[in-house]
Amino acid sequence: MEMLSQLWVVGGTAYAMVLGGTIGLERELKNRPAGFRTHMLVAGASSLLVGVGQLAIMDPRFRIPFLVNIDPLRLVEAVVAGVSFIGAGTIFAQRGGQAVSGITTAASLLMVAVIGASTGLRYHLLAFAATVLTLLVLFLLNFAERKAGMKPPDESS
Repeated sequence: MEMLSQLWVVGGTAYAMVLGGTIGLERELKNRPAGFRTHMLVAGASSLLVGVGQLAIMDPRFRIPFLVNIDPLRLVEAVVAGVSFIGAGTIFAQRGGQAVSGITTAASLLMVAVIGASTGLRYHLLAFAATVLTLLVLFLLNFAERKAGMKPPDESS
């Protein structure tokens, strides 16, 4: 039982990495500061951390008489805090602070972290749907903005 549960966590981690990688590939193709590997690792780490938390909840070593209070949402908070730190590193001020770039990449890192947390909690359909929605935002809205002339072709999100 324990080994099978761990395999489920590994499978969820791999699934999260695939989903995160698809979003990272879009960022990589646009030559953004965080690309394919970073998005994969953020999604995988998020899923693994939440998955380990799920396993710990079921582990008898963490039950009475030890009275360890385990809250899986605290793990999600930890993921968000860690990814915020990484995301902040992708945001750069340019031209004396007049232009800011990397915000969309920071947001995509947060999104893949949430996708990873979803897979860690075994909400696989939700994670897949969020990935599709994220790719729609990154591809279609970018295309529509360029088509409408809202952004010059060399300025990227």
